[in-house]
Amino acid sequence: MSLSDRGIPLEEVSRLVGHSSTAVTEKVYRRQVRPAIQTEAVVMDRVFEAGASDVEPNSSS
Repeated sequence: MSLSDRGIPLEEVSRLVGHSSTAVTEKVYRRQVRPAIQTEAVVMDRVFEAGASDVEPNSSS
């Protein structure tokens, strides 16, 4: 199990392993990082969908 699998942010993994940037970390750990990014994207979609239902239509339109 990788650090990203354990919920460690990519920025932290990059710093811990001494990469010069998160781009290097993404390239090296692409297979481990991609599922985490996809999971986070699904969660964000749910957040925005839930938030959209809470927004009242603009009455001035």
